[in-house]
Amino acid sequence: MDVTIPAVGESITSGLISTWHKKDGETVAPGDLLLTLETDKVSTELTAEIGGVLHIKAAEGQEVKIGEVVAVIDAAGSAAPAPAPPPAPAPAPAPAKKKAARAPEPEPATVPPPAPEPIQEPAPVAQHQPDPPAPAPAPTISSDDRVTRKRLSPLRRKIANQLVMAQQTAAILTTFNECDMSAVMKLRKEMQEPFQKQYGVKLGFMSFFVKATVAALKAVPQVNSRLEGEELIINHFYDIGVAVGTEKGLVVPVVRDCDQKSFAQIEQSILDYAGKAREGKIKIDDLTGGVFTISNGGVYGSLLSTPILNPPQSGILGLHKIQERPMAVNGQVVIRPMMYLALSYDHRVVDGKEAVTFLIHLKDAIENPVRLLLEV
Repeated sequence: MDVTIPAVGESITSGLISTWHKKDGETVAPGDLLLTLETDKVSTELTAEIGGVLHIKAAEGQEVKIGEVVAVIDAAGSAAPAPAPPPAPAPAPAPAKKKAARAPEPEPATVPPPAPEPIQEPAPVAQHQPDPPAPAPAPTISSDDRVTRKRLSPLRRKIANQLVMAQQTAAILTTFNECDMSAVMKLRKEMQEPFQKQYGVKLGFMSFFVKATVAALKAVPQVNSRLEGEELIINHFYDIGVAVGTEKGLVVPVVRDCDQKSFAQIEQSILDYAGKAREGKIKIDDLTGGVFTISNGGVYGSLLSTPILNPPQSGILGLHKIQERPMAVNGQVVIRPMMYLALSYDHRVVDGKEAVTFLIHLKDAIENPVRLLLEV
């Protein structure tokens, strides 16, 4: 049976074999994980539909097209190992004299099912062996130990194209503000233990920012919109994308209906998506349909940045490192944990006044988290 690359989503025409989980010539059973395919959007795992001996035709690291045969499972080969053991124990109990008489029998034997079949079977299937060397050139090429040349993965190429496209097609402008994290940090510290005990998940900062984003989008609906040709599409739902960094690149899974989810449900959704993303099990449906994106560069130590839009969305919020800074409060200088906020937006759709209003509304919600709980 041929192992072919299935269609994994609309507009996806090829993928990269990132990992073979079985070796060439290894026996597999139905349902065994064969390979992980990395595409420009998601990673997909392929499993064996039948049992047999696996003969790989496309090497790990090779880019393959949808519908391409990357391996063959020889069903007959799966039965071969079973008959092989009988000949071994047969000579053991027999006298030494009979060993000499039986040794030559397999050669002229006219009934070869038990012994000859397993030996002869691999010969024709071995014709698949020459195929792997063809794609063998690894995606990484080293030259003079001074540089490493590496072919971009489909995901990285997709990210590159999306970012360039966003820069070329949207009028991106960024506005900044800062928020005092004291109130959120205090509330989080006080409620962490009972929250985790009741819901089985930690109370993080992201759920506060997701809820604050929803409140700001409701206050400034223009940010919750997108341009489609000469029409403006205003969304009345709140599916927020949360950027997650992985070894293979940045993915943005979408947390659905954030206006209807509790803090615990949002935290659990983000946790589940992060795990799926790092394991390469995220699905295309998990990445599509978002109306706004939140990117937290602060977890990597970023103090300030200008995030790039995630088309066709009109806004993206950049979060940054929480850093203690001297602030003037009621005429006195005090030390407060501060975070810079950056809102990049499509100026074709969102005016400066609306962008600033959105960011101030979000800032107020973070500095007064009770407003999020009371939805005021």
